[in-house]
Amino acid sequence: MTRHTSIAQLPRLGLGLGLRNSHFEHILAHWPEVDWFEAISENFMDSGGRPRDVIRKVAERYPVVLHGVSMSIGSTDPLDMTYLARLKALAADVQPQWISDHLCWTGVMGLNSHDLLPVPLNEETLAHIAARIHKVQDFLGRPLILENPSTYVGFQETTLEEPDFLRALAQQTGCGLLLDVNNVYVSCFNAGTDPLKYLQGFPMEHVVQMHIAGHSHYGTHIIDTHDQPVRSEVWDLYAIAFHASNGASTLLEWDGNIPDFDTCHAELLKSKRHIQGNLSTPDMAPVIASGSAISNPVDFLVPDVLSSKSSLP
Repeated sequence: MTRHTSIAQLPRLGLGLGLRNSHFEHILAHWPEVDWFEAISENFMDSGGRPRDVIRKVAERYPVVLHGVSMSIGSTDPLDMTYLARLKALAADVQPQWISDHLCWTGVMGLNSHDLLPVPLNEETLAHIAARIHKVQDFLGRPLILENPSTYVGFQETTLEEPDFLRALAQQTGCGLLLDVNNVYVSCFNAGTDPLKYLQGFPMEHVVQMHIAGHSHYGTHIIDTHDQPVRSEVWDLYAIAFHASNGASTLLEWDGNIPDFDTCHAELLKSKRHIQGNLSTPDMAPVIASGSAISNPVDFLVPDVLSSKSSLP
């Protein structure tokens, strides 16, 4: 893959799970019927021991995607070329289908906050991040896939809606997008905005991958915790997004209180019931940010992109 590879050439992988160390033994012993795995880049890039051995073995049997949390594409610090070199070496070793990270910054002045911090969405930020994406893609020799983060605050300096900002980034740089459907619901609830309207404005033509996950609802706000099953309102949004993205590769995230592999896999397979059932479409009544599910279901055709590996139990 080269820097000039079009994201339209990237494959539709089907349904995938995160490659977590608590599941290593199960995966190596059973080689489960999963379409693909997503690995957190930082968990594998510095390891020459068991984690690196496991991801190599997994990559021999399954498509693998690398998903980072430390690129800090939105920071005002210079790009960390040491980090990028380690990431490039890992990619050369496991040959991922693509590399992704987040529209965020994680630190400044050389300090890492270990959090995915939001950026003000305006023309100045757009130009800054677009220039950095070009440099990253040139260095890695492949397109970068960027995820919409979960947010809890807004900025007075913001002048662009997030879908418009991401569309402009994709158009200016050729990067792809990772649409995290749970983050859409979390961010819209916290901001008091409509998640369905957000999806209606999202540049689905640039979506390479989607995330689904669970969150913690505290009444007045939601925290993106990835430590429980996917909620019904997120499933409803996912069904719409899957259809609108023409069946983008889907990944279930479960990062806290991680259950056994079979429980995670069963949660992932619920997605097929939602995308093959009677679902709401974007022209239905808006989803409100109070936590209510989408209503007025209608039928639609599901793209034939899911492999037989992820068959319903």
